[in-house]
Amino acid sequence: MMEVPDRPDPPHQADEFGMLTAFLTYQRQTFAIKCAGLSTEQLRTRAVPPSDLSLLGLARHLSDVERSWFRFVFDGEDIPPRWDPQARPEVEFAVQDADPDEAFVAWSEECARADEIIAAAGSLDDTGSYQDQVYSLRYILTHLIEEYARHNGHADLLRERLDGRTGD
Repeated sequence: MMEVPDRPDPPHQADEFGMLTAFLTYQRQTFAIKCAGLSTEQLRTRAVPPSDLSLLGLARHLSDVERSWFRFVFDGEDIPPRWDPQARPEVEFAVQDADPDEAFVAWSEECARADEIIAAAGSLDDTGSYQDQVYSLRYILTHLIEEYARHNGHADLLRERLDGRTGD
């Protein structure tokens, strides 16, 4: 399962690139903290049925978010989603038989690959595209920070429901 990561605060002063990447790292580490120390059963626990939302589902979803935005949209890799959406809409949230270790390894690998892509970019103004829409790296980083912040709110509520733990 997840270990509790070291999570330093983002810098109070930095250039735009440094600030955006630090906040993305902070949000990723926050999600890892929310999932650390839980059993497979706890990670699979749905928030409020009939919702399929669970911490394990969020890990699978965030893995695909990282994969699609950085590798597919920005870097132009021709890769499928990790979990086949043709099998079931929102398949990443179907976790009754999902392996937490597989999901968190996939998420960690996608974050690491995204970091490599970000580091190789020449500028926040570099672009990728999807369906005739052009996205700058600045947009993608900002969107990912927003995506993690929203799902970290969900994760906070899920964790509180599981064991009463709240906060960062």
